[in-house]
Amino acid sequence: MRLTVLAGGIGGSTFLRGLLKARPDADITVIGNTADDITLFGLRVCPDLDTVMYTLGDGISKERGWGREDETWVIKEELAAYGVEPAWFGLGDRDVATHLVRTQMLDAGYGLSAVTEALCARWKLPVRLLPMSDDRVETHVVIDAPDSPGAKKAIHFQEYWVRLHAEVPAHQIVPVGSEKAKPAPGVLEAIASCDVLILPPSNPVVSIGTILGVPGIREAVRDTPAPVIGLSPIIGTGPVRGMADKVLAAVGVESTASAVARYYGARARDGVIDGWLIDTSDAAQLDSIAGAGIHAQAVPLWMTDETKTAAMADAALSLAEAVRR
Repeated sequence: MRLTVLAGGIGGSTFLRGLLKARPDADITVIGNTADDITLFGLRVCPDLDTVMYTLGDGISKERGWGREDETWVIKEELAAYGVEPAWFGLGDRDVATHLVRTQMLDAGYGLSAVTEALCARWKLPVRLLPMSDDRVETHVVIDAPDSPGAKKAIHFQEYWVRLHAEVPAHQIVPVGSEKAKPAPGVLEAIASCDVLILPPSNPVVSIGTILGVPGIREAVRDTPAPVIGLSPIIGTGPVRGMADKVLAAVGVESTASAVARYYGARARDGVIDGWLIDTSDAAQLDSIAGAGIHAQAVPLWMTDETKTAAMADAALSLAEAVRR
């Protein structure tokens, strides 16, 4: 079975562990979001790619869900002693090695996809991890300018997420560079040739949304012969993890499972999904989703352990077969 998954960071990588448990023999390609990427201290940092890589390579910090296990922070402390900014984003010592290798390879002229392949070789991943694009795309968030009443300013998504904790209203999400980007080598082929395409419970705006925003990828998803199945990142009125509700508000989408399904839209109606899984607690929304032309089922969606996450993956693949028939 050939499976292709569009993934963000923590939510996507957690789902992938369950998918691997459910289908250990599947040929899985992961297309990772790179619009969270940022250059810090002269190093190119790819948070979502690294979270997938560390998680599936058994190097992730289980406590934090990001960064390396057994991490130390000497470099961060030394940078702070020098007064180097930004102080709000810390790179662990083990993590720095990854960014050094990536930056050196990029500076030598290698594309991000080739760099990612080289980094993943160290971790012996059970999946093929592709960046959405080799071109530079960075999400910015438009907020109120704190020192200029009535004015707006754009800041990098990482500053909005990490420094501000998404606690100020976001007026607009801007994926800078997206309109000129091209899908990375292998991305369109992985979408066109898979048996099932899965949108895990990653952020629909700044993770899955930015992947779909690369010219050619949304069209490939719409044209693939494979069923496209999504899993809701919203349970009740809140995100499974993170602050997806904050950026959903910025694009005018209510924080509910049915609203996110309609945001993606049915492929039969110019959208990108055929099927949608919601949590059992949201079963009352099934009729609304069906009315949007999307096949929907309610199953437990809390990814509290690998067994429960594997059951979610099984449910997604079963829904794909139902849609296919």
